[in-house]
Amino acid sequence: MNDVPFVAGSEHSVRGVYNRVAERLSAWIGHDLMALAARIAIAGVFWSSGRTKIEDWLTVSDNAVALFEDEYRLPLVPPELAAHLATYAEHLFPILLVLGLATRASALALLAMTAVIQVFVYPSAWPTHLTWAVALLYLAGQGGGRLALDRWLRLA
Repeated sequence: MNDVPFVAGSEHSVRGVYNRVAERLSAWIGHDLMALAARIAIAGVFWSSGRTKIEDWLTVSDNAVALFEDEYRLPLVPPELAAHLATYAEHLFPILLVLGLATRASALALLAMTAVIQVFVYPSAWPTHLTWAVALLYLAGQGGGRLALDRWLRLA
């Protein structure tokens, strides 16, 4: 009976084929690849945002400060300070993520930043922020993988 194709429970059934494909994908797309992809992808998002806020190498632009005065308007944090903190965070933490150094701390810092953006700046952009949060939560919970300096330095 198991020799008959597409019989439930046989290795040739739809379920059997699906399970074999799933096992192969799980072996190929493991934590290390997922962590590397998450680190690079989310780093790109924040790095690109940070680059729009500077002049020269790391001079916070007047336009960035104006954004925090007019559009972002965070409570309790002066716009000048908020612009500098956000700009430097959007440069430092992506570099650390790409290197896989202090991966969990960097992910948590960017997750906090994402929460602030979601709550105080762009609440209607939750699908985008949720996507960021998924990658950051994965990195915070699982670490940067074997392709990270954290692992090589035995920090994770």
